[in-house]
Amino acid sequence: MNEATSVQKKKEVSLDSMPWFHGKIERPKSEELLHPRQNGLFLIRESVNFPGDYTLSVCFENKVEHYRIYYRNNQFTIDEEGYFDNLVKLVEHYQNDADGLCTNLLKPLQNKKKEFQGANIQFKSCGWEIKLKDLLMGEVIGEGEFGVVHKGVYKDMHVAIKSLRDKNKAAQQFLEEASLMTSLRHPNLVSLIGVVLGDTIRLVTEYMGKGNLVDYLRSRGRNHVTKIDQINYATDTCSGMAYLEGKNVVHRDLAARNVLVNDQGTAKVSDFGLARHEDYSQESDKIPIKWTAPEALKEKIFTSKSDMWSFGILLWEIYSFGRVPYPRIPVKDVKMHVERGYRMEAPEACPKDIYEIMLETWKLKPNERPSFEVVLKKLHKLQSTTV
Repeated sequence: MNEATSVQKKKEVSLDSMPWFHGKIERPKSEELLHPRQNGLFLIRESVNFPGDYTLSVCFENKVEHYRIYYRNNQFTIDEEGYFDNLVKLVEHYQNDADGLCTNLLKPLQNKKKEFQGANIQFKSCGWEIKLKDLLMGEVIGEGEFGVVHKGVYKDMHVAIKSLRDKNKAAQQFLEEASLMTSLRHPNLVSLIGVVLGDTIRLVTEYMGKGNLVDYLRSRGRNHVTKIDQINYATDTCSGMAYLEGKNVVHRDLAARNVLVNDQGTAKVSDFGLARHEDYSQESDKIPIKWTAPEALKEKIFTSKSDMWSFGILLWEIYSFGRVPYPRIPVKDVKMHVERGYRMEAPEACPKDIYEIMLETWKLKPNERPSFEVVLKKLHKLQSTTV
């Protein structure tokens, strides 16, 4: 059975079973968790002061409002006017109608502990589990944020195996990456084959024989990488990103280092470790400044438009054969220069049409940048005329 056939029989992994329920936590802890204070972000917790009751905590106008949920005669109520058979129905009601609350319930705060506990069961039941005995581990081919990446073989197919180094530190984010990958399938996204569960969690993905794009560009250089190769890498990457854009998924770390190339020369977007649904805020300090849009650096809110800015930097990498962006400008000064209007010059021998796309992606106002779908059409046209 080939990989494409086996994938069709698998189901998308969902970790959303009552994601808003956080158990017995106290008021200060709930306020600590509800950050950033997006209007409508909410959780439900067991009442510490009133056993048997619950509390709804919801963000509104940079504050957290708390509503006691009374349990009366096997039903739940907040205002003793509307009664609900269970908490799920109560949440659904207030998602559709504020009905006296400060706001509708717009976004559940995910209970990471609950997701992690359910993850193993979900991956098994949805057909994504791979037994360690069925994997042949080969040499180390890379190191990631979480651990090492090995080349391997699974069912006569070459694969890459990403092993989690410190389970306690990063297991949840590691499994979130895997669960996201189960829902995303496109010829220009690196495909998940399966997950090895146990003491060491491993993600098994398709093997990309030529490695990451930036190293490939640097090692091959102008003598081996042709103009056709360059436009193909740009188009492949844009195609994968247009798919993500259509799914309202934001990559947030798009760069040539996170694009892989297979033995046939196809480029595929990888490393969904940071990817989240639209408008997810990143609190981490590990932001790649030279690739990140000004508004994302300032507000820490990432969208498809900030991905588009990063795509412009990636285009510059492709046409400079893997040079580091903003040469001669210290990292700490990049944001200041960009906000003052500085934009990188076109790389040597870069086609005029490509540089014009770069400048479009680097518009200071996000809504003035093009969509990936629009850029993809331009790249397809350039691809057809490149010799």
